[in-house]
Amino acid sequence: MSQFSPASARALVGPPWLAERRAAAAETFLSRPAPTEKDEVWRYSRIDRLDLDRYRPVAAPEGRPVGTVPAGLRELADALGPRSALVVTVDGSLVAVEDAVGHAAAVGPLAGRGDAGELLGSVITDPGDFVLLNDAFAAEPVVVDVPAGATVEHPVVVLHLVTPAAGTAGDGHRSHAVFTRTVVRLGAGATAGVVEVVLDTADGDLHRAAPSATTDLGPLVVPVTELVVADDAVLSYVSVQALGADAWQIAHQASAIGAGATLRSFAVALGGSYARLRTDSALVGPRGRSELRAAYLGRDDQMLDFRTLQDHAAPRTTSDLLFKGAVADHAHSVYSGLIRMKRGAVRSDARQTNHNLVLDEGAHADSVPNLDIEENDVKCSHGSTVGPVDEDQRYYLESRGVEPAAAGQLIVAGFFDDIAAQVPVAGVRPVITEALFRRLGVVVPLSLPELSGGGAS
Repeated sequence: MSQFSPASARALVGPPWLAERRAAAAETFLSRPAPTEKDEVWRYSRIDRLDLDRYRPVAAPEGRPVGTVPAGLRELADALGPRSALVVTVDGSLVAVEDAVGHAAAVGPLAGRGDAGELLGSVITDPGDFVLLNDAFAAEPVVVDVPAGATVEHPVVVLHLVTPAAGTAGDGHRSHAVFTRTVVRLGAGATAGVVEVVLDTADGDLHRAAPSATTDLGPLVVPVTELVVADDAVLSYVSVQALGADAWQIAHQASAIGAGATLRSFAVALGGSYARLRTDSALVGPRGRSELRAAYLGRDDQMLDFRTLQDHAAPRTTSDLLFKGAVADHAHSVYSGLIRMKRGAVRSDARQTNHNLVLDEGAHADSVPNLDIEENDVKCSHGSTVGPVDEDQRYYLESRGVEPAAAGQLIVAGFFDDIAAQVPVAGVRPVITEALFRRLGVVVPLSLPELSGGGAS
């Protein structure tokens, strides 16, 4: 893996402290055994199919000025509703920052800040696997920093564009490896929202998931996001993955939630050949709360892989997780979640729910909820369902004159309707709802309370 050597990591643009940090991360990654499907954390995955020798990291060009936002991405940003700031990266390099919040928040490159070393890795203190690779090759980490007591009325929008992967004979037909890094920090008592989108089409279309026209090997995208929610702060965070059907994504989202603080997180997975999202939520202060939501749709032969950790380390903390997905054709989804109640997390409450709708006989869904409880005075519940479209609901609709194809669409729409309504940033809800339904060719009214929650059994 000469393309991912400590020397190549040290050579990336950045201050000396960052160069040394990158080189150390690359050296640590290479010194460890490569992850395999035999490892419990990679069970059910496709990690054995990943050949890093077929990729090369994309470096930020030195001296590149911050430019303008591509027209298609601006249209997408506008469609997401009112915003306080817009950040755009291309292949992990910052290309545009439009800050409308004035002094209410600091938005921009992380490396130039005096506290950059403190912020980077402040949540993921023991990185492993591909977080180390991100530490080594993230071209230009960005930060959204909201000071204590501030209220940012509209969300900060962060768009990560991955350009088409065009290997050439000179580089052994290698494809892009793109490493985006985002750090969001809310000071004590602050309130803000962040919307982060990863996509590989400059026209801003979230509904397209077509293979690249230039190569049969899509990009490898490794996004890492750290969320710091200080005492009594409230963060609403939405992430959307809309990569093409030939892309690989291995993403990691980690959060640390302080005393009396709240994180409302919503993830949407639409594209990718293999798309993995690991979500770690650490409740480190008393009375902290996390609400974790995700919606995903798989089709063709893609695989969507979710791993979650609800980590309760303080008393009277609360976590509530609901992930809902559907798979069609020969797609495969995996959900593996762990609730961990550490010693001292007395009177904490954790809920974990995963529902899966299997739309075709060739599709498959795995759901593995887990509990690890070290404290007595706690409440925990977990549950999952995997099943086809409810035949009773189908019969009910068809008996009232609804065509069979339309009946199936209505049931799928009802299955997603309740969770789509829980997107924590109001301006983003219509865009996400439309993207979810269009992904499976569903065109229905957006509010179907009489069908909500139907399907899996």
